[in-house]
Amino acid sequence: MAGAALRLMEAEEFLLWCLDKDARYELIEGVPVEMMAGASAVHDRIVVNIISLLHAQLRGGPCHPATADLAVRTRIRSVRRPDVTVTCDPPRGDVYDAQQPRMVVELLSPSNVGVAWDRKLREYRRREGLDYILLIDAKLVAATLYLRNDGGWDDQDFERLSETIELSRIGCRLAMADIYEATGLSEEPAA
Repeated sequence: MAGAALRLMEAEEFLLWCLDKDARYELIEGVPVEMMAGASAVHDRIVVNIISLLHAQLRGGPCHPATADLAVRTRIRSVRRPDVTVTCDPPRGDVYDAQQPRMVVELLSPSNVGVAWDRKLREYRRREGLDYILLIDAKLVAATLYLRNDGGWDDQDFERLSETIELSRIGCRLAMADIYEATGLSEEPAA
């Protein structure tokens, strides 16, 4: 007996499908994929640090940080769940994805080693209105900021606790020392 043909989901259907699931999923080319469960204490600390820093700076304005519970549509049949999203959406209780994402933050950690980062980055880069993609390493002090420009994307690396990531388009700055506060991680020794 031949197997049933796989029916691909679109983003809206997927977001409603997720409502009664205990696990967290992303939608990749129409197929729900369960995300890894649990994050390390360091991963979690970095996420909390970033959300706290962004919240303090964005408070009172039109934008706010959100957790991975708020999805980001990247294609008709693809939905991602960044560790942190900055969105400028008005408050609504009936929406499960960021309508106006301006920045996504993804942590690189042992729990997501198998993720196809090149594919994920391509999807994020196509998302209209997204100004920043920030990748943060959860094993050592290192970050890469992708910034949208007129013709594509520029990138900038940060590897020192003394450095600051400027996010002028959303009116924020993230000091590397603050991102990594209380994690026990250190800089790579200078070569």
